[in-house]
Amino acid sequence: MRLTASQALVRFLAAQVVERDGRRRRFFGGCFGIFGHGNVAGIGQALYERPDLLRFIPARNEQAMVHAAVGYARQLNRLGAFVCTSSIGPGATNMVTGAALATVNRLPVLLVPGDVFASRLPDPVLQQLEVPGRGDVSVNDCFAPVSRYFDRIERPEQVIAAALAAMRTLTSPAETGAATLAFPQDVQAEAFEVPEEFLQERVWRVARPLPDDDALRGAAAAIRSARRPLVIAGGGVIYAEATESLRAFCEQTGIPVGETQAGKGSLPYDHASNLGAVGATGTFAANRIAADADLIIGVGTRYSDFTTASKTAFRNPDVAFVNVNIAEFDAAKHAGVPLVGDARSTLEHLAAALEGHEVDPDYREECARLSREWDEEVMRLYALDEEPPAQSAVIGAVNDSARPQDVVVCAAGSMPGDLHKLWRTRDPKGYHVEYGYSCMGYEIPGGMGIKLAAPDRDVYVLVGDGSYLMLPGELVTAVEQNVKLTIVLVDNRGYASIGALSRSLGTDGFGTALTAEVDLAANAESLGARVVRAETLGDLRDGLEAAKSEAGVTVIVVATDRSRGVPSYESWWDVPVAEVSETATVRAARDQYEDARLAERRFL
Repeated sequence: MRLTASQALVRFLAAQVVERDGRRRRFFGGCFGIFGHGNVAGIGQALYERPDLLRFIPARNEQAMVHAAVGYARQLNRLGAFVCTSSIGPGATNMVTGAALATVNRLPVLLVPGDVFASRLPDPVLQQLEVPGRGDVSVNDCFAPVSRYFDRIERPEQVIAAALAAMRTLTSPAETGAATLAFPQDVQAEAFEVPEEFLQERVWRVARPLPDDDALRGAAAAIRSARRPLVIAGGGVIYAEATESLRAFCEQTGIPVGETQAGKGSLPYDHASNLGAVGATGTFAANRIAADADLIIGVGTRYSDFTTASKTAFRNPDVAFVNVNIAEFDAAKHAGVPLVGDARSTLEHLAAALEGHEVDPDYREECARLSREWDEEVMRLYALDEEPPAQSAVIGAVNDSARPQDVVVCAAGSMPGDLHKLWRTRDPKGYHVEYGYSCMGYEIPGGMGIKLAAPDRDVYVLVGDGSYLMLPGELVTAVEQNVKLTIVLVDNRGYASIGALSRSLGTDGFGTALTAEVDLAANAESLGARVVRAETLGDLRDGLEAAKSEAGVTVIVVATDRSRGVPSYESWWDVPVAEVSETATVRAARDQYEDARLAERRFL
């Protein structure tokens, strides 16, 4: 069949299917895009000609449309993805931030930026970067270091090999992230004879590999000999749909669980084994147990600095590690026993190897008591009733309003840390905080992607004013596409998170306060959203209740007291302080920093 390279790619993408545990689904849910001279006559023409193949959603910002695609992929546990296409030049490089976010978080998204002419005949074309020492460079080379797969299609028939390689990457649990196919605008429109086999339905099976028997035996022996073991549940638990296996493992052995940002929801918040968030944004329950743990069982975690509190969380001098991870790179961290395999199948085999083994009853009760005490602290923070309200009280109001299956979304600022501690997660997919890249502006487009993936769930977007002002334009897309979102826009007059960080480092919140008078409610209203101005917590609760019956986008603007944050519970985060300063507060902060970093350690 004779098709253009773009037509062949679109038809190929529409025919891709993913399968896990015998269940199949179409892999690509659609395509976000903004058209320009780099893709309008190629990918744009192919989508226009066959609108039945891929749903097309026009976006307002190229970075934002990648965020929406990431939200979609995460909600579907990496078993679905969106395509994002842009023109060359600024349209393409706008997607670089989104590509980095996807790759850091290991979530699949296919990026198809237009590129300069492969023929080089009309060079230099509009938006072309010329490098005197090389003729094969374009701005799209920026994608290479932030993509898990990168290719430039310079002949139409190359689309076959490039598309297959991209799909292998996108459907790999260990290697997934952004896959970028830079597509020169002349090649997009060129035709070739496309093999029928390339266009037929293709099934990509996501397997559940197991570690080798020796590794499993070694891990089981380490667990049996540990007196105070602790599971760190990361995002891999949820992506592998291993939450029930984790629950059974913990109930059988009595081993408690601390959750990372990506792993929050691995157990219901009120499960006796759930100590809540661990690390720099952790609870006192999880952090106290982590401090004395003699064995850390990391399941699906990459051990970020927040999870390990910059390697100060695990203070037992004899602490050892067992690491369950689909990625060999992560399984080998901290000199642990590496169990390279799927989280669900590996936990089930570990449970079988540990039949009859339980932790000491006193240790189990200690963990259950700390869990209960932490829940009382959450209740205290939810119940703060000063005006303007504390951010913790806003979180409590939203949590009370949401159903167990609903989803809370956040990404940047002080809110993610507070949510990690305080949000009472009752469903494995009820918590969606993008914290691998902590990208300001993610919240609204990410929420839209979640709603596209899970139309039966209500989506609550919690966003601070600083992050909102980065990318508010996708409100228009959500309104236009009739995507129901409830957005709680917290106005704390600037950058509350780095303001607090700045003060802790002795620099008095320098550069973090908003001095201009900005009417955030009027802004959201002008973009088509229904707006509620909440002056009190009662107004917020009323607005949340009213939003449930709305079909589209509701934005509830509520001012909070930025000076009243949630405490840091027995944890630390390594942020260097100036070694030399004329400011007394900075010098004092440096002294504290030097003392704190003494607890950092290498696990060898």
